[in-house]
Amino acid sequence: MQKKRLTPKTWIGLSLFLIVLLFSRYLLVQDQLKEFPIFASDSPSPTGVKAFYTYLEKSNESVKRWTESPSDLSTTSENQLLIMLEPYFIPTTEELGAYKEFMNSGNTILLFKQNPKGMFELETEPVDTNEGLIVDKVDHAYSAELLESFRLLEQTDDEVLLSDDLGTIALQRSFGKGNLIVANSPSWMMNSELLTDDHLALILTLVNEVDSKTILFDEYIHSSDSASTFFTIYPRWFLLLLVQGILFTLLWLWAIGKRFGPIFIPREETVRFSDEGLRALAAWYLKGRRYHDSLVIQADYVKTLLQERWGIPYTMEWENLTDHFKQKCPHLHKDEIREMLMGVTPMLSKEKVSKHDYLYWSKKLETIRKEVEMR
Repeated sequence: MQKKRLTPKTWIGLSLFLIVLLFSRYLLVQDQLKEFPIFASDSPSPTGVKAFYTYLEKSNESVKRWTESPSDLSTTSENQLLIMLEPYFIPTTEELGAYKEFMNSGNTILLFKQNPKGMFELETEPVDTNEGLIVDKVDHAYSAELLESFRLLEQTDDEVLLSDDLGTIALQRSFGKGNLIVANSPSWMMNSELLTDDHLALILTLVNEVDSKTILFDEYIHSSDSASTFFTIYPRWFLLLLVQGILFTLLWLWAIGKRFGPIFIPREETVRFSDEGLRALAAWYLKGRRYHDSLVIQADYVKTLLQERWGIPYTMEWENLTDHFKQKCPHLHKDEIREMLMGVTPMLSKEKVSKHDYLYWSKKLETIRKEVEMR
């Protein structure tokens, strides 16, 4: 029995199939670098804060990540420290109320945010960026990178913890039994910046303001699922009215815009009319104020019609056509015929004609033309 040989096309198809299979396997099997969100406590990337989290974890066993809603924070325990590092979104009013209740029960929130305006009634002011010495509340000087262009505005009862020549960098504010500590330099805690200058010492200065055995890193504020959406920002009654308004608008548009039958394209959009040249020529005469030339052309055309329709010689003068018009147009008054025919020749002999006279005699010539064509 003779064996069938594989054709070149079959070999090419098998080769392409193997290449695609190997390439797909390479894409599926290869290890891809995991992307971590910025300021995440479990991120080893330069923009993460895993280094500082690990440091606290080794020195304090009660370091945890908090991923739940702020309403689930314990208000029965005291001396807890919640670190909020550059929230991705401004918490809602209810969430801010839960954070305040957490502080009122004797706990502390350490907030690092470049511009914390809008959270916990904090106010800021813009300044020029500066890289210089930072002074704490006991006049110890530190060096650090200050790339933030905002400074905190303290109230009367606030305690300034860190400051520079441009204003307050960190402050402490009382909330019931607890406190709120705010700093405007979250970049100090990044893995890439933690050991730069005195960043670690400055962060520990703020952390040590609280004698706490339990430290929580708030990861709820770093979750995109926790951010406020369109449906959570507005109350339900407003959303209901909005949906009803959209439905009524669509129904109204449908009611006033509905139509039946096929769509007909106007003939003017697809057909070029034969009088386009005449219209263009008339517009040219009007714009150029060539009234006399236009009257001469009209009169010449009427003379040609008289010769073709009535057999009157083209060279006959206008004033000599009175008897012909009386015979052909008995419905016209004699004075009207005389006025039309006797006034044409003087008007055509003028060098310039005004617009008023042009319109008047153009209508007269048009009347004569119609009479000639009808008879």
